[in-house]
Amino acid sequence: MSGDTTNNYGPVVNMNDGHGNVGINYGTVGGAPDDRLRAAVDELTRLLQGLRPHLTPEQAQTVDEALPELTPDRAALRQRGLVLASVAQLAAAAGTVGQPVVDAVGQLIALLG
Repeated sequence: MSGDTTNNYGPVVNMNDGHGNVGINYGTVGGAPDDRLRAAVDELTRLLQGLRPHLTPEQAQTVDEALPELTPDRAALRQRGLVLASVAQLAAAAGTVGQPVVDAVGQLIALLG
């Protein structure tokens, strides 16, 4: 049996039976979460939910579709620029009641760099 050696470089996980096994959880990929980004996304989400009563049903549906796309993931938000633009446009169309949303989108975009 010589020569049948397996060299494992790094963690090895053997799972036998069980349910919902996920392996090793190393935490957040890419480092610590950005607290400012998370706070900005949370604030925008809160403001959008408050804006919904001032929108038409079609506009409210657009907001409903945008909410799941708002995540404190920098790379994902950069790819979802159209979602942010559509939310800002809806808020601007709502007038002064939508201005806090427009401002929050601007702050979020500034954080994305």
